[in-house]
Amino acid sequence: MRAGGFVKLALLALIFILAIYVASQLLELNVESKLGNIFDKQMYLSEYATKPPRYKCGLSKPCPEGHFAFKMASGAASVVGPKMCLEDNILMSGVKNNVGRGINIALVNGKTGELMSAESFDMWAGDVSPLTAFLKTIQDGTVVMMATFDDGATKLNDEARKLISDLGSTSISTLGFRDNWVFVGGKGIKTKSPFEQLIKNNAESNKYEGWPEVLEMEGCIPHKQD
Repeated sequence: MRAGGFVKLALLALIFILAIYVASQLLELNVESKLGNIFDKQMYLSEYATKPPRYKCGLSKPCPEGHFAFKMASGAASVVGPKMCLEDNILMSGVKNNVGRGINIALVNGKTGELMSAESFDMWAGDVSPLTAFLKTIQDGTVVMMATFDDGATKLNDEARKLISDLGSTSISTLGFRDNWVFVGGKGIKTKSPFEQLIKNNAESNKYEGWPEVLEMEGCIPHKQD
């Protein structure tokens, strides 16, 4: 065989080997790509499956139809003000700059959930008269949310306690100096409210020096029916 024939044969063999190599590389890339897509999809599904769903106001479970979702917290000592959330809307908080020392009150339309008023009443250095006057203006069907900050009881009198009791509170009669208290009631309520928490100021058990721990409460408030 002539030398030219050997060269051609060697060239064909080289081309054949290169074709096989290129094909194998393309196949490997395709497999890696598919495997990568599979792993990415599995990781996404795994993350989605393990990530807990978020409900309104950060509740641990959704509210049934015909109910308002709410979550609230009392103040922390004399440093951090209370916070009230209804249907994912922050009604009162330190960030909104509408809270103050004493008793903080948000009035909400019992049918629509619309915020009607947000006020704070200083029960340490203030006067109880503005609080009692405010409580007397609350209309039937109004949802009333209350939370203490610092001290919410020193200036309370029997009249104010009675007006709050009429909104469904059972703990207002024993609310004392620097106690933490959160409450949701309503004007015209026929029974005592299930939404109320109280923790007493106790030097032996206080979380903060001179103040008890923060109270948090969440739940579902039924819409007012005609």
